[in-house]
Amino acid sequence: MEDVLRPLIVVGGSIVVTLVLGWLADLALRRADTARPDTPLWGLLRRCRVPLQVVLVTALLRGSYDRTGLEFIEDHEAGLGQILSLVLIAATAWLAIRASAAIVESSYSRYAAGARDAARVRRVRTQVTLIQRVVTAIVVVVAAASMLLTFPKMHTVGQSMLASAGLVGIVAGVAAQSTLGNLFAGLQIAFGDMVRIGDTVVVDKEWGTVEEITLTFLTVRTWDERRITMPVSYFTSKPFENWSRGGAQMTGTVFFHLDHAAPVEKMRHKLHEILQNSTDWDGRGWSLVVTDTTPTTIQVRALVTARDSDAIWSVRCEVRERLVDWLRAEHPYALPRVATAQAPGVGEGIGLLDDGPRDSPPMLDKGPGLDN
Repeated sequence: MEDVLRPLIVVGGSIVVTLVLGWLADLALRRADTARPDTPLWGLLRRCRVPLQVVLVTALLRGSYDRTGLEFIEDHEAGLGQILSLVLIAATAWLAIRASAAIVESSYSRYAAGARDAARVRRVRTQVTLIQRVVTAIVVVVAAASMLLTFPKMHTVGQSMLASAGLVGIVAGVAAQSTLGNLFAGLQIAFGDMVRIGDTVVVDKEWGTVEEITLTFLTVRTWDERRITMPVSYFTSKPFENWSRGGAQMTGTVFFHLDHAAPVEKMRHKLHEILQNSTDWDGRGWSLVVTDTTPTTIQVRALVTARDSDAIWSVRCEVRERLVDWLRAEHPYALPRVATAQAPGVGEGIGLLDDGPRDSPPMLDKGPGLDN
């Protein structure tokens, strides 16, 4: 009877104690979260319940598995102890990563809730994201090294590795030059405020928003939902456009190619009317001027402002569409026209040429139309 009860007490008792402690910890965190709704830390720490329970049950079993009295466990005591040690180290690393992520995310949430500068919020978000990745990498490396050191033969291997550490370091540095370069570039981006998550950038003639920054690569989401992934070293070695740096406000232009008879002053009043009724115009400025002229057309430039890159695109499209509709309905003569009639006197006397062609069709002057 004792041979049956002892294993049940050891294993079952470890599981019961783990469940009770996990439930008590979750209950305490839930009450703390309810009492302090302005602090998201307690709610985020509830994500650590599962790794905490794994750590507790593994630690309890690691300290009491040899007291079960089972023949199988006594025959494989060393192997089971090794397995439980490995699981305990892995579970501890898992718990540390979850807890650090909760602390970092809570700190960022509280900062973002009280900050008014969107650019600083994006900067802090980028920094905490990369800091969390660095912490995760360090924890994983330390956990892997600790797991390896639990094997007795690894001590001898470790001494050999230390003896040749200089040569290995040189070889690794040369072989991983690109990787290390990206790693340091990622840290430089995080704390140098060059580019942040959420910034609108133009890279390789592609316009998009920075969606993710890691220690080695950066992802840009384009306007058509494509993802461009490139090494972070690109942003430290090549020029790029950052439309969000120094403020999100933007100025945009819309160009029209019109007839010389176009009513520019009326267009100016109509543009102001369109902008006053637009929800995307921020009211900072506007203008409409003639910027160029050709023998057949004039170039009119409308200048508008908006709060960010998305809004400036919407304002430009709205101005272009409504001004063209207004010109077509109220002043159709202002739109560029295609010449289809031959000018008087052109081609006279051609028929007098001996056996030559009497005439040829005139070349059509299509004009440039409306510039996008």
